[in-house]
Amino acid sequence: MGAQIRVYRQKITSTSSMKKIFKAMEMIATSRINKSRQSLEAAYPYANALTRAVSQIASQHNITHPLTSTADDVRRSAVVIFTSDRGLAGSYSSNVLKRAEELLGMLDSEGKEVRVYLVGRKAKAYFDFRHRDYDEFWTGDTDNANPKRAEELTERLLGDISESYENGGVDEIHLVYTAFKSMVTQEPRVLRLLPLEVVDANNLGDEVAENYQDLEETQNNFEFEPNPEEFLNEVLPRYIKSRIYSSLCHAASSELASRQRAMKAAGDNADELIKKYTRLMNNARQAEITTELTEIVSGAEAL
Repeated sequence: MGAQIRVYRQKITSTSSMKKIFKAMEMIATSRINKSRQSLEAAYPYANALTRAVSQIASQHNITHPLTSTADDVRRSAVVIFTSDRGLAGSYSSNVLKRAEELLGMLDSEGKEVRVYLVGRKAKAYFDFRHRDYDEFWTGDTDNANPKRAEELTERLLGDISESYENGGVDEIHLVYTAFKSMVTQEPRVLRLLPLEVVDANNLGDEVAENYQDLEETQNNFEFEPNPEEFLNEVLPRYIKSRIYSSLCHAASSELASRQRAMKAAGDNADELIKKYTRLMNNARQAEITTELTEIVSGAEAL
């Protein structure tokens, strides 16, 4: 009995230590999620203005541009997958990877070659474990959106889509990330970044456009100096960078929200385990005392 009590006491001690870690990580995620959401909200106006301007310009002036014209025969696609560097975030990374697998399967069924780019150690570990190829990876600060990371991705992706197919270039680019809806809702999403789908800005169906009111018709007339083509050459890389940075902000906020929920659930489970082990330890102690009393009484009666 004494050994059993010691086992339960050790389990209570170790579970209490883990509970402190869970609560600390929950508090860290809670303190950082507000800053991450502020960065996400701050990224919206710039991305919104560029998205609407580019869509309006291209639709009004019937401009032919490599980044706005859809290729009839897409032979190679680039897929960028955003996951986390660390675990203890519930099913955050696994949901993104599952969505990415669906996209990769669809592209493969269409006979398209795929170049994969990974953001986060979880995605790298997933592909390494399965001995699958990828072109490049980036790690670090997945829970803290960094404009420099967006710039690196933009430079690489623009270089790929500018190259010819024979030189390893791609015809389209997809982003797979988690869109932050609320503290309890995060949705894995695929965004076809390039070629840019040219539609009226008021009909854009993504999280950037839906956060702002419709444009008035009087605002739809743009004048350019020297011409719309050169304007697009300058603004499209900025548009791409802003959308990638927005995706990084969504991914960071989603990761922190998922980690906060996971750590709260782990802390609650630790409380339940401590109560369970305490009850079992008390039962074992009571059984030990009862056994000792029985032995004393039996000994007294024998005398």
